[in-house]
Amino acid sequence: MSRKRARRLNVGAVGGKNVRRSSGGDGGKFSSYRLAPEDLGGSSGEKASGAGVVLLSAFVFAVVLLIVAGLGVLVAGSFNIVVALSSFVVAALATMSVHIAQQWERVVVLRFGKFNRVSGPGLFWTIPFIEHNTIRIDCRMRATRIEAEETLTADLVPMNVNAVLLWAVYDAKAACNEVSDFARTVKLVAQAALRDAIGQLTVAEVAIRREQLDVDIKQVLENEASQWGVAIHSVKVRDILLPPELHEIMSIEAQAEQRKKARIILMDTEQDIAAVAEEVGETYGGGDAALRLRAMHLLYESVRETGGTVVVPSSFSEGFGDVLPEGVKYPHKPMP
Repeated sequence: MSRKRARRLNVGAVGGKNVRRSSGGDGGKFSSYRLAPEDLGGSSGEKASGAGVVLLSAFVFAVVLLIVAGLGVLVAGSFNIVVALSSFVVAALATMSVHIAQQWERVVVLRFGKFNRVSGPGLFWTIPFIEHNTIRIDCRMRATRIEAEETLTADLVPMNVNAVLLWAVYDAKAACNEVSDFARTVKLVAQAALRDAIGQLTVAEVAIRREQLDVDIKQVLENEASQWGVAIHSVKVRDILLPPELHEIMSIEAQAEQRKKARIILMDTEQDIAAVAEEVGETYGGGDAALRLRAMHLLYESVRETGGTVVVPSSFSEGFGDVLPEGVKYPHKPMP
């Protein structure tokens, strides 16, 4: 019994992830396993609260109910069913008339089914049963994750690309009247634009030209979403996932490209050296004395660095005498 329990605990903690287990009919043994989806939801405490709208409605209802009930008691002399019903109806109408919109909200108001105005932020009024609030639109910045899975590039290589789209609604009227679900529409159009952009580039271009890919997708989305009252602020490519079999191929290609650049640089350097050597040769070709002085200088530099002794053949030393003055060749001989 303890072994079965320990085995179940070890299997359930594989990789530090949640693992869902399904048991078959073979004595309670596990027949298959699959990973449970990760919870990507953020902290609810970081989100703005809309409790102020509900509290205002409750406050208006309670205040109007008490005021009308008090007036009814003063007029009728007692609290009866008529006063109660009247107070309730008037309080409900007042609650339906008084509204509040948060600082980041815009409310589209229709009158008899026709667009009338956009209200908010703050306190606003509507006529009960004649005007009604169609939709409350959040005008803050929104982040939407878009994915392009198994998308073929221009060289027919499937790859997965994830990006983040930052957008916001700037025209509540267009967002309400021109499209049924603007948030879902923006996401679908962004996914289509991402797939189209990837299909026009090769694998190497997708990996290298991330910034250009962001700009291209943003331009396409701006042209589409502007008619819906949506502003596209930025598109950022997050992850580019290549098939595993392409990793080694791309590594070899990158190494070959680096070798090519190194050889080109080496050849350019050799060309520069050859040009300089040609100029030096022309300079030394004007006379033997300059060439011999250069040989002496090179010999001196080699001896100075190593601190050794150089044995010079007699024929080579005689060559030095052609360019040296008499005082250097024969230091003890007086100069004329």
